[in-house]
Amino acid sequence: MRRRLRGHARRVKLVIYQETLFNYWEHFWTFLGSFIGIALIGLLNRYLLGPADTLLLVGSFGATSVLLYGLINSPLAQPRNLIGGHVLSALIGVTVHKLLPTELWLACALAVSLSIVLMQITKTLHPPGGATALIANAGSAQLKALGYWYVLMPVLSGVLILLLVALIFNNITPNRSYPTNKSWYKIWQRRYGS
Repeated sequence: MRRRLRGHARRVKLVIYQETLFNYWEHFWTFLGSFIGIALIGLLNRYLLGPADTLLLVGSFGATSVLLYGLINSPLAQPRNLIGGHVLSALIGVTVHKLLPTELWLACALAVSLSIVLMQITKTLHPPGGATALIANAGSAQLKALGYWYVLMPVLSGVLILLLVALIFNNITPNRSYPTNKSWYKIWQRRYGS
């Protein structure tokens, strides 16, 4: 029994040790990808809307950047989940806001919950999508006034910018490869039972 416990303790030490090792190049590429992705959205925002407005800088893009540039092999960071999760959640968020414009607490809870379930059903689970649905209800009056345009601009446009940057920066080095399924865009060949 004591020998078995020592073996387990050694494995735990090894796992903890490996988790604390720093790969400075990984951190560099994570920083650079996330910086460029958010900066491009910010520049687009500045030139379209001016320096005082941040309408295109949706808060959920920060969490998306963590997944896209920091956890590139996560199933939640893959393009299908990224695009589908944000777009479906934005659609749900705007629809709920249109149906319940005065009950903010109910609209927020319903938008997040429905978006999670829809992402599960469509196999596009992307945690920042829940925030995208929430922002459609709890965001500024200017953002709410966009209505369904919120889905296209800022959500879809921002997601496509982040994806493009991820495709470039996550494949620059031989140690990083994104996405895990290189044929992710061939949705007509996808088998939904698997």
